[in-house]
Amino acid sequence: MLNFRVGLGFDTHAFQKGEFLTIGGVEIPFHYSFKAHSDGDVLVHAIIDSLLGAAGLKDIGSFFPDNDPKYKDIDSLKLLEITMEKLKEANWKIGNIDCNIIIQKPKMAAHIPQMKLNIAKVLNIETSQIGIKAKTSENIGFIGREEGASAQAVCLIYKA
Repeated sequence: MLNFRVGLGFDTHAFQKGEFLTIGGVEIPFHYSFKAHSDGDVLVHAIIDSLLGAAGLKDIGSFFPDNDPKYKDIDSLKLLEITMEKLKEANWKIGNIDCNIIIQKPKMAAHIPQMKLNIAKVLNIETSQIGIKAKTSENIGFIGREEGASAQAVCLIYKA
């Protein structure tokens, strides 16, 4: 077995009327929120799936089903914490994580440093091990029409 693995994660959620979006554990003022069972944090959900996939585990829905009332409105950083516990149990460490947030509005740049801090704290890694970029869809598709947002994440994990 290799001492390192790569994982890929993706998530998308539609918008609904609301007061803020939670992305990377940051509440960003907006006239929509995510339509989701949890807080709908697309970035954290993509990271979770990338980590689970790299470790050869099942996906986020298998561990945190959207029909389980205990996950209703849960902070996705808590789900990330549980995911990290699963990786630690299997002796995996994180090398790095790189992510894209695909959203037309609101702008993300001012929030990315706090997102990195939030995620790094939960995963017990340095912010320099996390890359987060924000992209628009150039006004194309459901993202361009401001109907929702997506995120992608890739990670490298290794056994010490």
